[in-house]
Amino acid sequence: MRTPPAIPSTFLALVVVFALLRAAEPSAVHTFLAREVVTARTTQVEAQEYLEGRVPRMPRLTTHAEWQKYADRLRADILDKVVYRGEAAGWRDARLAVEWLGTIDGGPGYAIKKLRYEALPGLWVPALLYEPEKLTGKVPAVLNVNGHDVNGKAAPYKQIRCINLAKRGILALNVEWLGMGQLRADGYAHTRMNQLDLCGTSGLAPFYLNMKRGLDVLLDLPNADPERVAVTGLSGGGWQTIVLSALDTRVKLSNPVAGYSSFRTRLRHLKDMGDSEQTPCDLATLADYTHLTALMAPRPTLLTYNLKDECCFESGYALPPLVDAAGPVFRLAGREKELRSHVNEVPGTHNYEKDNREAFYRMVGDYFFPNAAGYSAVEIDSAREVKTKEELTVDLPAKNADFHTLAMDLAAKLPKTPAWPADRDGARKWRDDRREELREVVRAKPFEVQAEKVAAEEKDGVRATFWKLKVGGTWTVPAVEMTRGEAKGTTLLLADAGRKAVAAEAEKLLARGRRVVAIDPFYFGECKIAEKDWLFALLVSAVGDRPLGVQSGQVAAVCRWAGSDVEVAAVGPRTSLIALVAAGLEEKAIAGLELSGSLGSLKEVLERNQTVNATPEVFCFGLLERFDVKHLAALAAPRPVRFRDPSERARKELAGLKRWYATLGSDFMPLP
Repeated sequence: MRTPPAIPSTFLALVVVFALLRAAEPSAVHTFLAREVVTARTTQVEAQEYLEGRVPRMPRLTTHAEWQKYADRLRADILDKVVYRGEAAGWRDARLAVEWLGTIDGGPGYAIKKLRYEALPGLWVPALLYEPEKLTGKVPAVLNVNGHDVNGKAAPYKQIRCINLAKRGILALNVEWLGMGQLRADGYAHTRMNQLDLCGTSGLAPFYLNMKRGLDVLLDLPNADPERVAVTGLSGGGWQTIVLSALDTRVKLSNPVAGYSSFRTRLRHLKDMGDSEQTPCDLATLADYTHLTALMAPRPTLLTYNLKDECCFESGYALPPLVDAAGPVFRLAGREKELRSHVNEVPGTHNYEKDNREAFYRMVGDYFFPNAAGYSAVEIDSAREVKTKEELTVDLPAKNADFHTLAMDLAAKLPKTPAWPADRDGARKWRDDRREELREVVRAKPFEVQAEKVAAEEKDGVRATFWKLKVGGTWTVPAVEMTRGEAKGTTLLLADAGRKAVAAEAEKLLARGRRVVAIDPFYFGECKIAEKDWLFALLVSAVGDRPLGVQSGQVAAVCRWAGSDVEVAAVGPRTSLIALVAAGLEEKAIAGLELSGSLGSLKEVLERNQTVNATPEVFCFGLLERFDVKHLAALAAPRPVRFRDPSERARKELAGLKRWYATLGSDFMPLP
């Protein structure tokens, strides 16, 4: 018997290498899911066009009387429907509490009084009053607000302005801003104001009350002249200035400095897209910042911008739309000269330095001291009188309220959902009523789908078709449809990490004989906007829609397109929430849900102290006020809703679902 020839070791090595390379090669499913269907800018461009068309334009009014009637109604609507929503209506009526905490030497001609005031129950704001010596009679008063400066009220340029005002015989109140200076703490981070929104109370309210109560303090001073009251500030302080001045007519002169631009301007100049407070929920259903500027008419208004502003709001593009909008309104009142602008060229960067301060002093002189021969707008050198942060520190309560503590207090009483009825007819009515309520909360729309087949391919027994699904005539949802052999049903697959991350889940579904349609809804995967993404999501809420409503509407629409009895599989807490809302809204096309990593309760979002920039759709205004996860799951029943690998918190929160299914005539068990 002949011995077979030996196999060369080099050949064996090549076989091993080839096998390893084959093993390392991505599977067909992985390759298909990773393929680009839409471009990197598709969703951003669609969002820009969608949002621009929904930002309100200035009304065409022909008389000053018409404008005044419109302006009065608009102010009231913004305050009632945007600022003082939910529990904030009670905060609005709270008694003003002020505590004076001593006086320190200022410099020649003035002293500095320390105080704190309660912006809303439990939230105290530190402030400094720069008071001229030998006050007699009524004198002008200026509320000085500050922006995104870690130094807060101690910022040197702000101190110098307050000192100069006091040396001109003006009462200058220097107030702290939430998240800055002494209030620079985690709980005051602006991205946490949306925790209040989730609870159905305006996250904008603490910002507004911070300003309004400061104005209350100023006007309560015995020497403050109510006819000579001004507000001014830089950046976020400029935003505060226009918001307060537009909505509170006690302000008689306003000078916002590099603080805002129109929503339409921001959509094309992304560095202008500001924090949560600058894009509050539903503001753009009523007004743009063009309207707020026009609401100043006929009161004197100085719009200050910087030529080469590296931060935001460059004068060249930010200023003209505001003047174009407000100018005609000032002219209707015969007061076109009261609308002024100043463009700073040196240094021209984001600043409220000497040139901009002197522009403000001139404005104050023209309107508050029109006949004062000795008044000068030239700045008085006061650099040596600037104090340290420590010298200007104001004592605050040990447990001062913040966005997070306020939200946690609100959440303790939520949701306000009626209890589940024990009889079947009552349960069905409860479900129908809550479905309409959910539709209202998420601002759901019945989207239609127009499908465009992009490509098709087959590899390793898997057939893939790539689709661009135009949803609602606005949003392009990329979809990858896959089958292996004869499909026994359809599963829509989505994930927090995007469809590229769920190849393993797709493989399991294909192995079960499922047709898999993997999508990326708005803000996920290929549909995640590359720059300023969460700020686009905020603007969706500002124009009256909700990111959660857009996303769940997309899921429901794609399920209708994909055929009847489509199951939805979601991987991650965010897409699980989207799937729950979609099933709650869509009774027919969605046959059931399989949720991996779902929240057990929306209160976990608050307990984990999450922020809107990380999970914007979760902070849907009023969602927790009306629903929790168990209520959303109840809307889908008796269709199966499987919670995979639930946490102990989820098991506790969702334990009652089994009884709910039984009430509806099903013995299905949501929890394994």
